[in-house]
Amino acid sequence: MTAATIDELTPPEDSTRRVPGNKGIWAGITCEFVEFLVLFAVYFIARAHFPDAFHEGAQRLSVVAGTTITLLMITSSYFIACSVNAIRQDKHRAAVIWLVAGLIIALGYPLTKALEINWNLAQGINGESGIFFTVYYYLTFTHLVHATWGILGILWVMARLVFHGYSSKDYAGLEALASYWHATDIIWLIIFPLFYVLA
Repeated sequence: MTAATIDELTPPEDSTRRVPGNKGIWAGITCEFVEFLVLFAVYFIARAHFPDAFHEGAQRLSVVAGTTITLLMITSSYFIACSVNAIRQDKHRAAVIWLVAGLIIALGYPLTKALEINWNLAQGINGESGIFFTVYYYLTFTHLVHATWGILGILWVMARLVFHGYSSKDYAGLEALASYWHATDIIWLIIFPLFYVLA
């Protein structure tokens, strides 16, 4: 292997030390994690005091809805990551296509959640159906709010991307969006098993 080949494979020194996105988005992500840390503490305290209610409540939820939301979050995160990868290579059209795909899949989350809530209400499940459902609605609605902010962020970033607001030299905004969406995705991957699988 020649010295030139080694240089090509070695990333620039500053790229290994750069924080993706910007400081502002990481402050927001930190606040999001702290908020959900408190909510998860409430979940475990309530579960410790009412184990039977949590076990019985989980049996009444739609696992199909929870699984669908999980697949939508993972897929949209992947598409947005592909958009970031494309803009890094100055593939503007591909970046737009991937981001549009990410938005379409992300919009499936609130749609699925609305259908799930309608199904829950038809089964007589609401926020007053017991401690399990009170915690369930509070946590999942809070997550939906954060996801809605993320969807609004996708729309804003997409508008900038379409008008060439990002390039391989400056794509911090797109990367910040991806970081926030991935963080929201990670939180859902914790919520899903706690309510739909393990309770």
